[in-house]
Amino acid sequence: MSGKIGKAAYKPVGVLLGLAAGAVAGMVFRQVWKLAAGDDDAPSATDEERGWGEVLAAAALQGAIFSAVRAAVDRGGAVGVRRLTGHWPD
Repeated sequence: MSGKIGKAAYKPVGVLLGLAAGAVAGMVFRQVWKLAAGDDDAPSATDEERGWGEVLAAAALQGAIFSAVRAAVDRGGAVGVRRLTGHWPD
């Protein structure tokens, strides 16, 4: 029963946190790319002017940043739900 309470309490929080995580990850990626590549715009996969290495490096960096931010936000949300409800969301 306790897992259901935590899980139910976390669902709406998790959706909002997921949206926030995506926005934060995008901002972090743009800043990191600007510092690493010296370019304001990261390449898209269909950018003809950019090489394979640059496109794949940008995609890998973006994925790593998104995953790390998402994990931190999810973990923080779970901790918050536990503090509010006394139950960890399963």
